[in-house]
Amino acid sequence: MDKPRTPVAPAEPPVATSHTLIDPENDSAHSTNFFLSLFYYCCLRIGWIFKTESIVMPAVLDVMGGSASMGGFLPMLNRLGQSVPPFFASDWVRGARRKKWIVVGSSMTMGGCFMALSLLWYVTGGKATWYLPVLFLVIYAIFFTATGINQLVVNTLTGKLIRVHRRGLLALLGTGFGAGLAVVAAYVLMNRWLPAGDNIETHLYRFDWIFGVTGTMFIIAGVIAGLWMERPDVETAPRRKPLQLLAASWTTLSVDRNFLLLAVIAGLFGTSLTLFPHYQRLGRESFDLGLTALIPWVLAQNIGAALFSIPAGWVADRLGVRIVLRTMLLMVCAVPLAAIGLAMYPEAGKIWYTLVFGMLGITPVTMRMFNYYTLEIADRSNHPRYLSTLSLAMAAPPFFLSVFFGWLVDKISFEFVFVMVVVCMLAGWALTFWLQEPRNNS
Repeated sequence: MDKPRTPVAPAEPPVATSHTLIDPENDSAHSTNFFLSLFYYCCLRIGWIFKTESIVMPAVLDVMGGSASMGGFLPMLNRLGQSVPPFFASDWVRGARRKKWIVVGSSMTMGGCFMALSLLWYVTGGKATWYLPVLFLVIYAIFFTATGINQLVVNTLTGKLIRVHRRGLLALLGTGFGAGLAVVAAYVLMNRWLPAGDNIETHLYRFDWIFGVTGTMFIIAGVIAGLWMERPDVETAPRRKPLQLLAASWTTLSVDRNFLLLAVIAGLFGTSLTLFPHYQRLGRESFDLGLTALIPWVLAQNIGAALFSIPAGWVADRLGVRIVLRTMLLMVCAVPLAAIGLAMYPEAGKIWYTLVFGMLGITPVTMRMFNYYTLEIADRSNHPRYLSTLSLAMAAPPFFLSVFFGWLVDKISFEFVFVMVVVCMLAGWALTFWLQEPRNNS
């Protein structure tokens, strides 16, 4: 339901000369930037399929000797890295002359982290030890610190370089083509590197090669980012201290009530991210499966992301992001219910549990729609502040609850935790009926 538009937060201090505020629709470089962005997203998608957060990474931690409680650190570090560093870097990003070089550096760092993980697995063979999971989590934390800054800048550049009625198309093509290429790569390579059997001692499971591909694709993505045609911003405002940044975000939330509501919805959606390490564990424990089960699950999740992105991008460009966000949030609620339902029936679940990961493919598309909605309700000069504040809101549940939920899985059950999360997400879905449609107010 639409309500009168609430006042928006005051714009950031001016940071650029007028030529940097060019309407992308009139920018002759728009087509070049669109296709370079498409190639960039495809490279990221190919790299990401080999390190899927809900499947590969928690499984690797399990092999290294990690418990469900330790697995709870994965979504915590994931969202912590994607929220706190970009939040405090938002002023630096806002004032950077050419923001693409931050994307280049962060992409290279992401690639370097997975090259380090590849070397770690090659040297140790993934043998369960007390220190290996710790090293794994440290590198994981560094990776997501770079990822958080990377995503902030990429989303900011999307607002600067891609016109509003083409962002949905970019999401559709980037996820669709990227997932298609990633699925082919994973099917061909992971079947060679994750053969049947569980003899980790003889290096049958080649996560060193898997992580090496991931690192390589992130590095290639960084090279592509360097080719973006970006006009320089000229900084004219002083950098602010951390407390000043916190005060600015608090002002944003207090003044822009529509964005405050979006942040609350994002936080409730963020509870779903706490379950990511547990889907694969639930499946493998319920159906007594080895690591070879990861292959169809990885493929299904990426195919799901591609399929969901097609209608999401099309509808977002034509009818607005709000209706897409509302629909996807309701669909996300079905994923935990499907997982625990199938786990109750081992014979059927062993056949159909792959569908759970296909449904999980809607999660990254939903997160992108949160960002696109934010880009529409904020002035371009405010994009870094709004996006970083939104990321912080989405990260709060994984940061505060992931380890606790992992402990509850160990002590009580998967079902108890999954149902609690569904209740939270349903509350978030209900609140979307009070979000404004920004295109009706323009």
